[in-house]
Amino acid sequence: MSATTTPFPKAVIFDAYGTLFDVHSVIAAAEQMFPGHGDALSQLWRQKQIEYTQLRTLADPAGAPGAHYRPFWDITLDALRFAARKLNLTLGRAAEKRLMDEYACLSAFPDAVPALRQLRDAPAPAGGKTGSGASSTRPGLAILSNGNPQMLDIAVKSAGMTRLFDHVLSVDTVRAYKPSPVAYTLGTQAFNAEPREIVFVSSNGWDVAGAGWFGFTTFWLNRQNAPAEELGVTPHGAGGGMNDLLAFLKSLASPGRNSGAGSTGNPGGSRARHSPGA
Repeated sequence: MSATTTPFPKAVIFDAYGTLFDVHSVIAAAEQMFPGHGDALSQLWRQKQIEYTQLRTLADPAGAPGAHYRPFWDITLDALRFAARKLNLTLGRAAEKRLMDEYACLSAFPDAVPALRQLRDAPAPAGGKTGSGASSTRPGLAILSNGNPQMLDIAVKSAGMTRLFDHVLSVDTVRAYKPSPVAYTLGTQAFNAEPREIVFVSSNGWDVAGAGWFGFTTFWLNRQNAPAEELGVTPHGAGGGMNDLLAFLKSLASPGRNSGAGSTGNPGGSRARHSPGA
């Protein structure tokens, strides 16, 4: 989809973990408990957490959706226990509780709240349409996350994001984890919008790919300067921080925009980029 065919969005939907909340803000606590292993524990914990969500949804038999589903909190605990065993770390009850408590209240990335406030207050362009639940002057804002509702409620409150979103959507409702299309459908239903009328923002390359296949207009918030996934799908925009997202959204509102607008560099770069072939 070129920039000339990308509409100003009815809504902007954010992934939560890794995108708004820093999943590796647990490293300091992990390092205190397991000197020299904090980073490795955090990295493997996150890897297994994502892997377990995808395996459980993928393994659901036809006609029995959600058969292998477990809430994200349970999966997060399972992943922590596996990661500790893999690294030969003794994870007692006190250490386990401390790390899970840290995960419940992850730090927000420093650019998250200021940018969300800008979006919350930003007027839509002339002729722009807003999503259900939004004010008449801006696109709707939402989170669409693998996190279960209780996790998201605590994370949003502890990060100072209360009242910044029109919807906080959890895949717990449909018992299927992203990148299942059923999960992404929660976003279109919340705003009564077509997928292309929604900008979906994630730091996870696999999530951006899944959202792109679903039909969302996608922005890859590439916080880790990671290489692009080899999945044959390209995000409509990419950048290393929330300011790049704001620039991308501004370009969608600009009269006479064209497919050549913006930087066309590596998706792993820090500048906002538009992808005419996505």
